Amino acid sequence: MKALPILFTISALAASAAESQKFVGKYCEGTGSIDDLRRIDYSFAFFHVNPDLPNVSMLYQQDWDSFEEGANWGHWWIQNSYGFSYAATPLLPEPWFSTLQRSWDLFWDNQGDGKRMGQIDGSAEPGAVWGHIGPDGCLGDAAAPGRIAYKQGDGPQDMHDWFYEATAAGVVMQAEILLASRDPEKLAHYLPKMRRACDFIEKTRNPKNNLFLVGPACNLLAPSYAGVLQPDGTYGKAYLTGVSITYLAAVDRMVELFKLTGDAAQQAEYERRQQITRESLPQLLTPAGYFVKFLAPDGTKHGVLGQEKFGYLEGVANADAMAMRVADDATARSIYQTIRNFPDIRPFDFLLNNAPGLDDTYWNWGVREPLPGPEFHAFGEWVNGGSWGTVEGRAILGYYRVGAFEDIRRSADRAMKWAREFRMDAPFSGRGENANNPWSDGKARFQVGGVSVMVDNFAIPAATVRGLFDYEYRADRMILRPRIPGTITQYTQKIPVRFGKKTILVSCENGGPKIKSLKVNGMEVKVASQDAAVLNYDELPEQAKVEIVTEGGWPQEPALPPAAATPAANTVAAAPQSELPESLRKPHAVLKKMEELLANEPESADFDRAFVREALAAIEAWRTRTAMEPQGFFRPMTIGRRDSIIAFYERAALAMFHGQSNRMIRYAASADPAKKRIAELFQQAGN
Repeated sequence: MKALPILFTISALAASAAESQKFVGKYCEGTGSIDDLRRIDYSFAFFHVNPDLPNVSMLYQQDWDSFEEGANWGHWWIQNSYGFSYAATPLLPEPWFSTLQRSWDLFWDNQGDGKRMGQIDGSAEPGAVWGHIGPDGCLGDAAAPGRIAYKQGDGPQDMHDWFYEATAAGVVMQAEILLASRDPEKLAHYLPKMRRACDFIEKTRNPKNNLFLVGPACNLLAPSYAGVLQPDGTYGKAYLTGVSITYLAAVDRMVELFKLTGDAAQQAEYERRQQITRESLPQLLTPAGYFVKFLAPDGTKHGVLGQEKFGYLEGVANADAMAMRVADDATARSIYQTIRNFPDIRPFDFLLNNAPGLDDTYWNWGVREPLPGPEFHAFGEWVNGGSWGTVEGRAILGYYRVGAFEDIRRSADRAMKWAREFRMDAPFSGRGENANNPWSDGKARFQVGGVSVMVDNFAIPAATVRGLFDYEYRADRMILRPRIPGTITQYTQKIPVRFGKKTILVSCENGGPKIKSLKVNGMEVKVASQDAAVLNYDELPEQAKVEIVTEGGWPQEPALPPAAATPAANTVAAAPQSELPESLRKPHAVLKKMEELLANEPESADFDRAFVREALAAIEAWRTRTAMEPQGFFRPMTIGRRDSIIAFYERAALAMFHGQSNRMIRYAASADPAKKRIAELFQQAGN
């Protein structure tokens, strides 16, 4: 029998001293490769305030009480935040889970209705760059409170189509949040908006082939898609693969939401959409089994390696097809094999969004090299051959799916090194090498004192932890597919998984890709299929300890040289400062008192309890950071850069304090007695 590639190549693990080592981290523990376990533990740290690594508190926007892109970008983008949001949802603690929802509300609160005109930075004049009236249901590119751009914001907007794939991604993300929380009030609030978004996309479906006919710059990593050049020099519509893939991922989840709400009529309608969309996908595949970027109306496929024209590999749509389980297992393996066999698409470990370069953008149609113009049009600098953390996170989920653990290590470790330098740029320039970033280096705007922390790159650690079990939410159950690297023999996760009002702590005795046994709180649960562990919601206790044993063997992996190991934590070289700076003294005193006052408040205060706890942790993280000796991996760690990082910690702590203060003003004006009570406590703490 011929062995199948990647995940299904079975061999016995060689016994080694490393496999018997015990690792005890803050967020996970286990036995086996200390390096692999440490990588997972560090990846969790990005979602908890800590003094060692960039963390989500540094994305917090005090005036919006939500996240923003970061690094002076000043808005929240779907295409940039999608990878992080999707991968982090099951494991993101409070107060950050609620903060994530408010971040996505920036789009839902500004959803197109056929009347509202888009605006950015207060500009809403007809004919202005942002002055487009969004069709009913559409989302957009960038958003902030009261502001949105309904079309992709870079380039000639008047020739851009509406942002169809970004709208589909918004539905995917909102569906994940709803399936994770199972909140009836939230379901009632968001589902009508999500239906409008899906109906907006449906209007582009061609009933003859059930593909989506759309125009320039409506792809998720836009504006790398131009449509098709017409004889008159304009660009017409084509069948964009990304819309089919991302919309199908959205519809898959909409079906589950309608099952959850008991809406049989809508469930039937979305099952119909699901079926015809899935059945249409083979039209977008190459003979080698990977997806093209798009199909022209005349039948020409764009994005086929080896073609004289339009001969490139599309990274984004193929990564998403694997990550979102839109592609079946066989197609996922053929996509991965194509990526693996084409080194040009991962020259510096990260997946490029395309390679060896596009010859069908509206700035260089018909030629591989860009025409004279902006620096970022060059291959490897932006959407043509650029490297984006938001995409890399989804690629990592795809690598987990096929058991490509070495690819995960290389990607996560490169990202970790950049993160330790507090350079989480978006995009990474130079095809991912990032030696000189025109967006963030020198006097470029998108950094703060040399520090560049953007939401895009949080997708990489988030995917590094989500991919271990996949966490597929359904209406009535959660599906776990353990993909623990074979170098780890036992793994225990200390961070709970979110599933409605229930929490799950999961561990795995790792013997391979097949489920051997499953226990919940010590009780055996029947394993219906070796491919996945199924946890039925109604049968789960409120706090579930899930123990999985797997078998079947993993492929033996070569030992890595020490230089390839995950970079160690920064060392504390001196005693942390005992005195807080003047800027943090009052915030610290008020928050400490507020923590005491909230201690015995009812469940309604849980969010504010969590927020105050994290705000205090942010102040303590600043204190510890002052004594650390940071490392430089790709660039020297100068005294100036060290001081900028410390200042960035101070800035994050202050933002959290001011965010709490601003929220208390809103609470005081609320009609909700519980909120008024918390506002009164905050006033008391301030006195």
